[in-house]
Amino acid sequence: MMNRELSLSTFEHAKKIIPGGVNSPVRAFGSVDTFPIFVQKANGAYIYDVDGNKYLDYISSWGPLIFGHNDEDIKSEFIKAIENGITYGVPSYVEVEMAQMITDAYPACEMVRMVNSGTEATMSAIRVARGYTGKKKIIKFEGCYHGHSDSLLVKSGSGTLTFNTPTSLGVPDEFIKNTVVCRYNDINSIIDAIDDDIAAVIIEPVAGNMGVVAPSENFMKELRKITRQKNIILIFDEVITGFRLSYGGASQIFNIEPDMVCFGKIIGGGLPVGAYGGHKDIMGMVSPLGKVYQAGTLSGNPLAMSIGIKTLQKLKDNPKVYEDLEQKAIKLEKGFKENIKRLNLDFKINRFHSMMSLFFTQKEVNYYEDVQTSDVKLYAKYFKSMLEQNILIPPAQFEAIFFNTAMSEEDIKYTIKANYNALEMINAQ
Repeated sequence: MMNRELSLSTFEHAKKIIPGGVNSPVRAFGSVDTFPIFVQKANGAYIYDVDGNKYLDYISSWGPLIFGHNDEDIKSEFIKAIENGITYGVPSYVEVEMAQMITDAYPACEMVRMVNSGTEATMSAIRVARGYTGKKKIIKFEGCYHGHSDSLLVKSGSGTLTFNTPTSLGVPDEFIKNTVVCRYNDINSIIDAIDDDIAAVIIEPVAGNMGVVAPSENFMKELRKITRQKNIILIFDEVITGFRLSYGGASQIFNIEPDMVCFGKIIGGGLPVGAYGGHKDIMGMVSPLGKVYQAGTLSGNPLAMSIGIKTLQKLKDNPKVYEDLEQKAIKLEKGFKENIKRLNLDFKINRFHSMMSLFFTQKEVNYYEDVQTSDVKLYAKYFKSMLEQNILIPPAQFEAIFFNTAMSEEDIKYTIKANYNALEMINAQ
């Protein structure tokens, strides 16, 4: 049995001074019926907890660490940047350089504004869309999570789905009534919901917060067609997928240009960051050009910008990174499927490029209601078995696993073996 005594005592202390003992709900490990590990350090594909345990990390800080932990190039850039100061409060050249990289990579982003988180990006994008159209309502989708701003905490995914609280206390009815929730992957639900007061549709182009659920090609094409016909702003939330699935994100993969797009995670190389952008006529609404106000003292922070630029440059210079990540995912998916077959089980695996989820259900997972059939108690047992084998996967059924370039062939093989052991344990009970 793995020793995690120091993590447990740290957690008990943390609960006295931090709500729930954590600074983000999914970190509490509550949905997998255990307590969290507390990290001491990380390097490459591994993280190490305060008890000295070493884990192969499939969380990768929820996506941004494409090159693994403590990448030498990125670390060197951070040290170089910090010697020039940590924050200025006035413009710096690296902000402009980052904006240029994003606008070059995304045709839909003719202008972009830096912020400090994905939540801030989506919240701001919706405000701009409302200001631009003069309309009040927005459409989002069941199971898609766009941060914790009031108008978006309606049938969310991720932590809210895990804890079975699709809305949150403190969200006024006035916000809820202006948020219309549609069925992901179901174009008819959009057709039925649209009226003349819809300002925007916001979507995760690949859902990653109800587990990985990819959209059908027809759904995405029809969504773009309908929003154009109805003069509705289409917002792609690429906080997870942007620069991870390809250099041009899901927008490039689907060959669909949204009106606005939101970023986070990767464009800061792992530091707190976000951004939102779009066509010039839309972004021209943002202060000081226009009358939609949005500001942030630390927006465009030089440390995050410098590391983000280094990360994006490495991706741009090494396009085979995406092939490498996907090949790792394909091998893991194949190994997991073989294990499931050998054990006469019937669980489902969803994979889209380098994002993957194992669902403990016999039902194909294409819609939000399919996700809900997954057995979270079985996932909890599976999680704990993998953790005992020194593999860290998301502490919630409704999250994706992420790959990084630091993972070796041996790491993948070991994970497949651990998966077999965990599934065999579940099957025996």
